[in-house]
Amino acid sequence: MTAARLFHAAPDLKLGLESLLLHKLRSLLTMLGMIFGVAAVVSMLSIGAGAQQQVMAFIEDLGVRNLIVEAREAGDRQALDRVRKRSAGLSFQDLRVIRANVDQIAASTARKKFAPSKMLPRPQGEMPTVYGVDARYQEIARLRLTEGRFFDATDMDRAAAVCVLGQSVRVSLFGAGEAVGEYLKANEQWYRVIGVVEPQVSAQTDVAGVPAQDRNNLVYVPLAAAVLRTEDSYSYLRDEIDGIYMQMQPTADPVATATVVRGILSVAHGQADDFSVIVPAELLAQQRRTQRVFDMVMVALASISLLVGGIGIMNIMLATILERTREIGTRRAVGARRGDIVRQFLVETILISFVGGVLGILFGVGMSRLIAWLAGWSTIVTLGSILLAFLVSVSVGLVFGVYPAIKAARLDPVEALHSE
Repeated sequence: MTAARLFHAAPDLKLGLESLLLHKLRSLLTMLGMIFGVAAVVSMLSIGAGAQQQVMAFIEDLGVRNLIVEAREAGDRQALDRVRKRSAGLSFQDLRVIRANVDQIAASTARKKFAPSKMLPRPQGEMPTVYGVDARYQEIARLRLTEGRFFDATDMDRAAAVCVLGQSVRVSLFGAGEAVGEYLKANEQWYRVIGVVEPQVSAQTDVAGVPAQDRNNLVYVPLAAAVLRTEDSYSYLRDEIDGIYMQMQPTADPVATATVVRGILSVAHGQADDFSVIVPAELLAQQRRTQRVFDMVMVALASISLLVGGIGIMNIMLATILERTREIGTRRAVGARRGDIVRQFLVETILISFVGGVLGILFGVGMSRLIAWLAGWSTIVTLGSILLAFLVSVSVGLVFGVYPAIKAARLDPVEALHSE
């Protein structure tokens, strides 16, 4: 049966190709709608995939087993005074209470950050932010070092004046030279560089409650050093600590644990709403749902172009039937059945959609690269988007080719032979 179908399809395919090549310009114009429609699907999905991949990589880098508590800074002094009447802010006491009441925490650390007003060597770009964290932060944040080492428990106990640099800070302060063993001065405190962290994924804007922060532009120092060595005249306005990182055990449910942590802190802070609990696993699931909705919306919008392309194909095919009425009558007169006529015009329609789809994919990939180059966006052309665009284009061509093919098959052979 399959061999018989191929035997019948081969002449139709040849006939269809000859017809399209005979009217090259008309065939190309007929394909234009399909080309632009497929190109729109491919390029729009590539933009969405690129943007979402960056966000997803950032969230995954936060650690799907982690919970992060961020202190919520007051907008002005009056707001701070209102909060202080009910809450002393995030503190080491909060961390101790959480550790005592949540037994599925594998590792945890407080964070104290500050933005130095001056630094030596002078940074070539934006002023780095200093993070005071525990030695366990390396494991919690999955930091990998390209040079030197991270500070350890001994450095923590001694509040040692040592630091580890993010990749951007290393380049900004020391260029291509050696960084480990050198010294930097943040405000009035000197730190000896003992390590450099490999590049990390950073978000350009806030992501679902996670503050935007260039994680490559950080200087990590022991938590005790940050607390004892970096006090300034505004320290009394800030919380004792401004962040808590917790890594949960593999069997723990981060979402349920986050509810417990929120409850503990809400009670301790008098419902002052001066903190937020970030659950990367929850954010990841939310982003995946958003990705699916975004893809469906993009495909729906781009499908309008394909729909217009399909209508264009039907219009051209109807005009072609009028032009080739005598040809149809001749074929019917020499024995062609209605099914043969339907198959002939359907093959032509599918060929138009197929070639238009291939050209559209090439055009769409080119558009995606051009957008990435001009706008500096991350674009990713996925195999799924190519297959989706191609299948939809061929399907649209097939659906819109059925009516002209049936109309051609219903022509009366005698009237068709006498048509002008």
